[in-house]
Amino acid sequence: MPGSTNGSTKAMGAMTVGGLVVVTAYTVALGGNGWLWFGWVVLGLLTLAMVVTRP
Repeated sequence: MPGSTNGSTKAMGAMTVGGLVVVTAYTVALGGNGWLWFGWVVLGLLTLAMVVTRP
């Protein structure tokens, strides 16, 4: 994907990576929570959709 991404896509990517860190830390500290992982997967899919469909 040549060129630079717009600000909202970069922000969404940063939120996705940050969310992964938070969910992983929560899982290590307090045990797994399926809803957290489900939410992170949904966020990741939305981010992927933004990257793929950007003009």
